[in-house]
Amino acid sequence: MPYEIESKFVISVASSALFDLSESDRVFQEKGEDAYRQYQREHENEVFAMGVAFPLIKRLLSINTPQEQLVEVVLLSRNDPDTGLRVFKSIEYYGLSISRAVFVAGSNPFEYMGAFNASLFLSGNPEDVKEAVERGYPAGCIYPSNYVDDEEDTELRLAFDFDGIIADDSAESIFQGGELENFHSHERNLAGEPLPAGPLLRFFTEIANLQKKVIAKNLSDPTYKPRIRIAIATARNAPAHERVITTLRKLDIRVDEAFFLGGIEKKRVLSIFKPHIFFDDQVSHIEGVARIFPSVHVPFGVTNK
Repeated sequence: MPYEIESKFVISVASSALFDLSESDRVFQEKGEDAYRQYQREHENEVFAMGVAFPLIKRLLSINTPQEQLVEVVLLSRNDPDTGLRVFKSIEYYGLSISRAVFVAGSNPFEYMGAFNASLFLSGNPEDVKEAVERGYPAGCIYPSNYVDDEEDTELRLAFDFDGIIADDSAESIFQGGELENFHSHERNLAGEPLPAGPLLRFFTEIANLQKKVIAKNLSDPTYKPRIRIAIATARNAPAHERVITTLRKLDIRVDEAFFLGGIEKKRVLSIFKPHIFFDDQVSHIEGVARIFPSVHVPFGVTNK
């Protein structure tokens, strides 16, 4: 029987997000493809260091049990199968249950997201991510980080910006116009109307559904440890906060924590929440957080034009 990928929560990840490929990339950039291919073969049995997305992927996969596989992670790679062998050896070394992959030898790997039912593509290649988002794929670019994972912490914490991530940039466009009072007036008048979908709405919805399944499993089986916590960290504040709540109600999603910051640096609250991943559409917000916690830039909407 065919594998029922449609019933799974699926995330796709590039090797550049899962592992630290800085040395390999340097060889490719300085010496070209042939030297890169030879380098990977010579170092085939050397394990890559963990990358920025590794804590997220490890915790997502830990949700699975032998009896129930809720999460699927698919590797989407610009490598060919030959040079990609080192990546799979590293996956095996770390004990990650990733068995499915696409190798496209320099082409666009994100084009295969739909074939695997993936709700997100994470990559360290900003050009790949930019093109993916422009073509309507839910994608984000991992930023470099000094984050050190706490191996004993089994909880998975995700933080999301709101406009340009969960919702589209229709309200953000008014805010970027420069008149804060106009923005607040607009959002007050539309407080009861949910915002249209943003680029990561499906991923956000599916992670919330996965959270519900994990909560139910914890209630029925006290020995089952994984937990998921979801936060929203937005520059909105009252009265613009109400439309966020209206949108979440329409989606039937209850977040664990919400921060309506009104211009206060997001780093101040995220340093307490301690996310394993933070999604934002503005580089200025990402740069304030990325060195401390794994962060993803989604180049969507008016703030990226």
